[in-house]
Amino acid sequence: MLLKKKLNLSVLINLPGFYKFLYIMICFFSCSSNEEECIKTVTIQQFYTVGNEIHSYNQEIDIPCGVNEVTEPVNIEPPLLDGFSYEVINFEYTSDTGNNTTRLQFEIKLKNSNNYPAKGFPYFTVSIDGLESSTKYANFLNNSCGIIKANSSCTVILDIEESHVFGIPNSIELIDVKYYLTKE
Repeated sequence: MLLKKKLNLSVLINLPGFYKFLYIMICFFSCSSNEEECIKTVTIQQFYTVGNEIHSYNQEIDIPCGVNEVTEPVNIEPPLLDGFSYEVINFEYTSDTGNNTTRLQFEIKLKNSNNYPAKGFPYFTVSIDGLESSTKYANFLNNSCGIIKANSSCTVILDIEESHVFGIPNSIELIDVKYYLTKE
């Protein structure tokens, strides 16, 4: 068995016989191999899917030295912002604007009640004539609220006008808003 700590030879040479033996025994037992205490830091690739988008990032974790490292990316549940709430300031759907179009407008305040900023994106679930659909509305929002400061809020405003060529829904209702977290 190899000793992990080196014996201090200058101390060992100057000790009488019994103390040399005692010194070696103390070093031997205090230097024994204990793999349970060995920890290494590894990087695991994680990803999740929301809608048709994949979000991925690396996560560093500590594992025991004897455990094999994960080499394949790990599919995780999409991380939601704890302490998130929202307030609907305005939600209006007009099925016929008089211009052969439909119009969806809303203004929603996203709230982060945590003591830390949140980086992510809002995800809206609406009911269109009784069928639920979820989306980011990423290309239509005036402000994506990609970061919500600690104990703060961010307001998103949407204004979409679509031609009747795509059909005319009778009703659109907001069901829920979630805020998914992202990491770089």
